[in-house]
Amino acid sequence: MNNDQADPGELAALREAFAVDDGGESALGWAAVRAFETEHGVVLPEPYRTFVAEVTDGSYQGPPEYGLVGLVEGGAKQKLAEPFPLSGAWLWEEDEGPYEDPDAVIEQVGRDGSLMLGTDGCGMDWHLIVTGPHRGQIWQITGEGAFPLGAEFGCTTAESGFAGWVRHWAAGREWFDAPPA
Repeated sequence: MNNDQADPGELAALREAFAVDDGGESALGWAAVRAFETEHGVVLPEPYRTFVAEVTDGSYQGPPEYGLVGLVEGGAKQKLAEPFPLSGAWLWEEDEGPYEDPDAVIEQVGRDGSLMLGTDGCGMDWHLIVTGPHRGQIWQITGEGAFPLGAEFGCTTAESGFAGWVRHWAAGREWFDAPPA
């Protein structure tokens, strides 16, 4: 996962997964992406950054189940320049974690440092982390907890990051497909 430079192979796989063949007409373009980044005080991680600039800005097809939301919609209610508050997965429904004010942290999890990518419904939302040590990772944030998606975190065989998330979906795999430890 390279957050700073788009890999041409990953971009080709993203184009194929989203069946984008409109010559980039559904993409935002670089001027709009840079304006968004300036407005929000962030630089989006690759390959998502190039994807929305050159490939497409949202799609009715997944991932997630109800489609990929556009950049502006996904960042509208977010505080992108604020650091993402978690250092690891947290199931707050069962554990208050090491936080003085867990409710405040829970509120920050779905807002600070993350861009909403879309939902699988029933409060299961997917976010791209745009600031802090988890920059470039995809996290699922639900009403019960939050966790990163990637084989190194368990529960799935998916690769980390936006391209890994899309490839896993395009291959028709279940999100939680890793055998139990």
